[in-house]
Amino acid sequence: MRQRDDMTFPIEEYERRLADLRQRMEYRLLDAVVITDPENLMYLTDYQTTGYSFFQALVVPLEGEPFMITRNMEESNIHARTWVELTRPYPDTGDAIQMLVQSLREFGLENKSIGYERNSYFFPAYHQDYIHTTFTDGQLLDCFGIVEAGRIRKSKAEIEIMKRAALATEEGMKAGYEVIKAGVTENEIGAAISAAMFRAGGEPPAVMPYVTSGPRSMIGHATWEGRTVQDGEHVFLEVGGCYRRYHTAMMRTVIVGELSESMYKAQERMKMALNEVKRAMRPGLTVSDADNIVRKIITENDVGARLITRSGYSIGIAFPPSWDEGYIISLKQGESAVLEEGMTFHIIPWMWGVDGDKTCGISDTVYITENGCKSFFELDEDFVCKPDAAVEGYRNTEPTPITKSTKSKASAKGAEAQSSSGGEA
Repeated sequence: MRQRDDMTFPIEEYERRLADLRQRMEYRLLDAVVITDPENLMYLTDYQTTGYSFFQALVVPLEGEPFMITRNMEESNIHARTWVELTRPYPDTGDAIQMLVQSLREFGLENKSIGYERNSYFFPAYHQDYIHTTFTDGQLLDCFGIVEAGRIRKSKAEIEIMKRAALATEEGMKAGYEVIKAGVTENEIGAAISAAMFRAGGEPPAVMPYVTSGPRSMIGHATWEGRTVQDGEHVFLEVGGCYRRYHTAMMRTVIVGELSESMYKAQERMKMALNEVKRAMRPGLTVSDADNIVRKIITENDVGARLITRSGYSIGIAFPPSWDEGYIISLKQGESAVLEEGMTFHIIPWMWGVDGDKTCGISDTVYITENGCKSFFELDEDFVCKPDAAVEGYRNTEPTPITKSTKSKASAKGAEAQSSSGGEA
C-alpha cells in the first residue's frame, strides 16, 4: 500500500476499510475478492473515473498486495488518486476478462476460492459467463454485499465529507427558489441550481437536479424539458449535492402564487412525518418501523395523495445512474434491518397526486447518532410561496376560482384552526 496524504481521507481510513473487508472475507472462507462496483472501488481505494462502462476491478487477496485491472486509459487514475501500487491494464484491443484471469494466476490465486460481485451493474452477464468458462481450477462464489457491509455505516470522516455535499445541496436549492417565477423555463431553473451547487464547491452529482412544474410533477423521475412555468403553478425540486462522490439530497416545493388549502395540508403532513420519524430514528429501530411511521402519517390525508415509494433510503457514495444506496438498505415495509450509528438516509415523505394532479415534496438527509439522528441541513421545510412572481402573459388562461382552495397560507391556517374547533374547513 502506497503511503500518501492527498486522498479524500487519511491513509488510516483506507487501511481500516481494507482490514475490515479482509475480516469479512476470512469469515466467508474467501481467498480473494474481485470488486467491480464503482462505489466500492471508490470506498476502498479512492479510485474514480467516468469511464466505468469499461471493465475494471480491484482484486483483494486475503494476504498480499491488492492489484487493479483497468483499461489502459484509466490506469492513470490509479496512480493519481489511490494507494494501489500493482496494476494490470489492458488495451482497447485486448480482453479484460482474459487479463483478470491471467492476473489471478500470476498472483497464485488460480486454484483458490474467489468472491465476485454477481449483482454489480458493471460486471455484466457475458463477462461472468466468460470468467466461469476460463477460471476452471478455482472456485467462484458470489460475494455481493461484502464491501457494502462496511459502507453502510459512515465514519466520522465520511460524515464531514457529506456535510460538504450538504452545503452544495442547500445552495443549489436556494438558487432554484430565487429564479422561479412565471415565464421562466424549467431549464433555466435547472441551470441556476446546478451553477450554485458547483460554485459552492459541489462536484458533478450522480443525478442532475429534478425540476418539474405543474402537471409534469406527476411524471416519475422527470426533470427539465424546456417547459415554461405558469402563474399559479407549483414547481417540484429535488437536489442532490455531491462532494468527493458523497451525496446528500433534498426535496422542496415552490408555488408561483398563493398557498392553497390542499397544498398547505400536504405541506403540514409531510413536515409532521419528517418530525415524527426523526424523533424515533435511533440505533435499534428497524427500518420497517421507520417506514411505518412515515407511511401512516402520509396515508392519512384528505387531499387525494399517496406515498407511492419507499419512505427513505441509504445515501452516500454514488456514481450514475443513481445517487442512492437503497440497494443496500431502504426504509420500506417488511424489512427487518436495524438502524445503527453512522447510517445515513434520505427520508422522502413526498405526496403523489395532491388534488389528483400535483406531486409535491419535502425531504431530509440525516445521519444516525449514538441516541438519535441529526439532519445535514438547516434550510426551512415550508413551501416557498411567491405570489408576486407572475410575469404578464404567463397567467393561466383558466385561473382557479378564488375560493377556499386558493386561500393564502395565513388564511389556510385560520381555516384549519376553525375546522379543528368545529368550524367549516
